[in-house]
Amino acid sequence: MTDKPDDIVLAIRDVVVRFDRPDGSGTITVLNGVSFDVIRGETLVIMGGSGCGKSTLLNCLIGEIEPDEGKIIYRFPDLGDVDLAHCDRRTADTLRKRFGILFQSGALFSSMTVAENVALLLREHTDVDKEIIDIVVAMKLQQVHMLEHRDKKPAQLSGGQKKRAGLARATALDPEILYYDEPSAGLDPVTSTAIDHLMMDLSQKLHVTSVVVTHEMDSAFRIADRMVMLEQGRILRMGPRSEFERLRDADPETLSTRDDRLIHQFLRGDATGPLTDADGMSLYEKLLVDGEESGVFRHAGA
Repeated sequence: MTDKPDDIVLAIRDVVVRFDRPDGSGTITVLNGVSFDVIRGETLVIMGGSGCGKSTLLNCLIGEIEPDEGKIIYRFPDLGDVDLAHCDRRTADTLRKRFGILFQSGALFSSMTVAENVALLLREHTDVDKEIIDIVVAMKLQQVHMLEHRDKKPAQLSGGQKKRAGLARATALDPEILYYDEPSAGLDPVTSTAIDHLMMDLSQKLHVTSVVVTHEMDSAFRIADRMVMLEQGRILRMGPRSEFERLRDADPETLSTRDDRLIHQFLRGDATGPLTDADGMSLYEKLLVDGEESGVFRHAGA
């Protein structure tokens, strides 16, 4: 895998996002000059502790949050370079049809069957006949081993089945990029492993680029080609999975820099180290756990 310009499907450049403090005393910078490339066909894992900014970054990548500064450039041969952060609504809608999203909860419509959930995107965004939609839905459900559950409502599904159904819907329009928001959240280890293998299988069969936001390290090391570690709204390290495996398995006494020790602590889940203070949590994390993730913070550009 190379990183020549033709191989880059997404270029994030100097992205900054600020949220208003809940007490009105100013803003807090949640993303602070984030820059990296996503290579066509890879599985890129974005990880970091609670409040590090990874969910905010994902929302920027899918166009739910407009950065205060920076660019999010999608590169598709037929569209050219398009900056999602600074394009008109019509162009943004065209871009969004090129990627699929598996939300943490599955985000299925409770009043619809599994098949109807998958068909929704096809009905809304294509002009194909109902008979063709039915065929495509059956194919997508078969890919995720959910065809036999097509007539069930979400309330009748297990957590893993909801993830599979959500994944079928995310692939309905044959996207070129798949985004995953905490795909292992709420799943037991066996089901989590099964979802990971399904993700890898779909990536190979559909030839898609995958961007996965997670803090589940077992899952991350199973699926990643490359990894991005966020800390305090900045990129601490980006590299191949093997680089992070080396840091995870290293003797901490041999790690000479704070960044290496911090990554080592996070990957191993150690309670003490540069990530935490005497209370087990950094001030930055306390602010964001209490604010951003609970919905208290409001985007400063809103």
